[in-house]
Amino acid sequence: MKRKTFINSKTQIIGLIRDALREDIGQGDITTKLTVPKNQYLIARIIAKQDGVLAGSEVVPIVFKLLNPKVRVRFFIKDGERFNKGKIIAEIKGSTQTLLTGERTALNFLCRLSGIATLTRKFVEQTAHTKVKILDTRKTTPNLRILEKYAVRAGGGENHRFGLYDMIMIKDNHIKSAGGIENAVRKVQEFKVQTRASEQVRCGAGVYEFEVETKNLSEVRQALELKVPWIMLDNMSIKQIRQAVKLAKGRAKLEVSGGVNLKTVKKIAETEVDYISIGALTHSAPIIDMSMKIQ
Repeated sequence: MKRKTFINSKTQIIGLIRDALREDIGQGDITTKLTVPKNQYLIARIIAKQDGVLAGSEVVPIVFKLLNPKVRVRFFIKDGERFNKGKIIAEIKGSTQTLLTGERTALNFLCRLSGIATLTRKFVEQTAHTKVKILDTRKTTPNLRILEKYAVRAGGGENHRFGLYDMIMIKDNHIKSAGGIENAVRKVQEFKVQTRASEQVRCGAGVYEFEVETKNLSEVRQALELKVPWIMLDNMSIKQIRQAVKLAKGRAKLEVSGGVNLKTVKKIAETEVDYISIGALTHSAPIIDMSMKIQ
């Protein structure tokens, strides 16, 4: 799956961070300005208060450098690496006023993203003995999707579609609105032909991947007969999933979604489906607590 990366979206990331700083600082950090000398320079360390997997080492330097380009940030571990409680994650050198003003915004990003990476890693480890790939969903915090999906990758997962624009995905409401799976799929297939015929059309099944959501085995059979390349098995039982795998026989990629948790993911992966998508990776991941201490 070809997806955006953090690196080629720096402009968008900087905009998000500017908004976060503006939200926290507003007209200015009153307390810091009143209590800390303007010309004071110190070192601060970010310390883990619990075990986790890191994500956000590319975000934190941007936070501080937007406030003061002279600040220097050094991380001692890389995104995707584990750390234990008490570990010194990073060291920041610069104006004390800058360090204190940027502290909460930097930690909010780092703790949130590391929480997503940590939860993702748990799912990946539960399924490491199988071929399945763990995917995220669009159940993300508004305006933070690119960062949260970046954290999923740091945890060892993969990204599903980024938005409504980069993949055709026929879901239950599309099926109802179109009058059934066949009607919905036929419309996409017709557009697929049109896309191939016109170099000017830059969206559609001829360019992007195509998936259909199914609720039962009857719908799976329909999708297979229509030669749908990617089928989602939504909220199906283990028995139904196994039957769907037998029906597909490699003719379509199969994705399980709905109600997946750390207790069930191993059994689901062992059915030999291709993907398991989990909304909880981004909408329910607890933060990994960290603090910044002036030295």
